[in-house]
Order: sequence, then C-alpha cells, then structure tokens
Amino acid sequence: MEEIYYIYHIPNKKIGVTRDLNNRVTLVQGYKPGEYEVLDSSSDINYISTREIELQKFYGYKVDRTLYKNLVNKKMKINATEQTSTFPCKKSKLKSMLNKNVGLTWQTPLGDFEITTEAIEWMVANSYKSMYDDTRTYIYNKAFYEAFLAKPTHNNVEIFDLIRQWAKEKGILDKGDPKTQLIKLYEETGELSQSLLNNDKEGIIDAIGDSVVVLTNLAELNGVSIETCMQFAYDEISGRTGRMVNGTFVKDK
Repeated sequence: MEEIYYIYHIPNKKIGVTRDLNNRVTLVQGYKPGEYEVLDSSSDINYISTREIELQKFYGYKVDRTLYKNLVNKKMKINATEQTSTFPCKKSKLKSMLNKNVGLTWQTPLGDFEITTEAIEWMVANSYKSMYDDTRTYIYNKAFYEAFLAKPTHNNVEIFDLIRQWAKEKGILDKGDPKTQLIKLYEETGELSQSLLNNDKEGIIDAIGDSVVVLTNLAELNGVSIETCMQFAYDEISGRTGRMVNGTFVKDK
C-alpha cells in the first residue's frame, strides 16, 4: 500500500506536509476539519517536498529551509542509559518530535522500545527536562516498560492475596510486631516524601507500592484485612461534600 503525503494549509498560519492529517493537524496542532484545507497530495515524496516550498512562497508564508523528504529521512537519535531514554529536544517540542518519528525503535536494557501513536501522549506526560541541558528531555525506561511492554498484572484482589502469602512465608504474619511495621511505614513515607521533592516518578511508584505492602501486613497483624479497611474508608468518604483549598480537599462541616 502506497503512503500518501498531504500538503495542508491552515489559513493565515502555515503550510505543511504530513502523512496523517488527523494526528498532525487535529490532535497535535488543534485544528479540526474545516479549519484547514488540503492543497495537494501524492505518493511521490520528491514531488510533495518541492510542491510544499512552491506553495509556501505563493501564499507568502515562511519557507522551510529543509525539504520535507530530508526531514523525514533524518531520524531522531535517542540516548538510552540503564535508567533513562533521552530525546534531543526541549520538553515543549517533544510531542512534535515524537510525531515525526512514529515507528522509530531504540535499544534499552529492558528491550527494544518503539515510538507509537498510542505511546506518544504517555511519553509527553511522563517526560522530564534534563537538569543539565534544557534542550534535552528524558523518560524513565522502567516506567515505559511497565506501561507498554510488561505482562498484564494481577487484579487488586489477587495482589493483596499474594502480599499476604509472601508475608506469611517470610514469617511476618506469625512473628511480626505491629509497632515495627509502623516504623517501617514511616520509613516508606519518608522515601515517598524524598521522591516527591525530587520529582522522581519511579521512586514515587516504588514508595507507594512499598507503603501498601506494609499497610496490608499491618492490617493483618491487627486482625483485619486491607480490603476491609479500604471499604470502611470509602464508605465514610463516599458521601462527603466539600471544596478544594490550596490543593487540598476540605470537607464541609
């Protein structure tokens, strides 16, 4: 199946080329059908690249310095380390860069990653500006792996059963002390605080997960299940009314 290239025109804004009008013009730039027009289309990238420049000149727009065919053939270089994958652009430009490189794959310690249309929104939302160079943006490899490549996880009920089984095998439920579990919970919330302050997404996920494990064990050591505690809490808050004040929900008196 031949790939079709479209020259689109956003009146009084720009003329550009894309292979996917819905993704490039509507989703990325925010212009709905009817707010832009297609001036030309072809499967010949050489023709479409030259034609774009001609139309930009004819309509009086800024003319691209690089032909479209050269931009398409120039693949983004992604630097992958053990923990992160870094992209050569500012965070504000990442979505546009990713859309231009759909289908690009790169190697990481967790396997081959690929830029897909389904992954782009996640990558933008979970990306971070490099503290050393603001023209570079990175994502955490483990977080991407968990979002798109990891095998399906257990549902919540199974997870709590597995946690209890693990705790019993380790002797925590038979010989554990609620007070030491409480101290452990303080340690985990301390790590969570540190991760929040450092904007460490992977650390936040790890600390929250560890805290839930400790709470599951603490509940069992006090003769109740974590599910009972959660249901009790939900029943209490489900009917509450209130408002947000400085980022915190304040219930009505």
